[in-house]
Amino acid sequence: MKETDIIRLELIALVTDWEPILISLSEDIVSQRRNSQNRTIKQIVGHIIDSSSNNTHRIVHLQYQSSPLTFPNYATFGNNDRWIAIQNYQNEEWTTLVQLWKYSLLHINHVIENVRPETMNNEWISGPGETVALKTMIIDFPRHLKLHLSEINDLINKG
Repeated sequence: MKETDIIRLELIALVTDWEPILISLSEDIVSQRRNSQNRTIKQIVGHIIDSSSNNTHRIVHLQYQSSPLTFPNYATFGNNDRWIAIQNYQNEEWTTLVQLWKYSLLHINHVIENVRPETMNNEWISGPGETVALKTMIIDFPRHLKLHLSEINDLINKG
């Protein structure tokens, strides 16, 4: 069993469990209720897509570029909110957004499956004086996803 298999199985289980929940939500629930960051469910799902996409790029770059890798941290200084606004997730068609969420997670799962073990200690410069190893980034991804799914769950149950 590969080191990343448990992480990959967890990602698949989260997608399998959450896709029907997300797709069943009404437009009012996904576009009106807001969390403590003033994000709607649509915007949280968009953020997860951005996180998946950015992490996919980091994983790829960390396997062929020099370590430590200089690669933009899209989330620094509130830029993740800029990404959400610029892409206008709030007005994205919900079914499309859920499918993009699903397939971006399935794709990062595939990318993780194909990480070369000898690159797992390569590092990304995540901020001034801070680095994160590829292995740590992969291990942390499900935690980050579950954090946002928990926020969505709270908004679903907020009535």
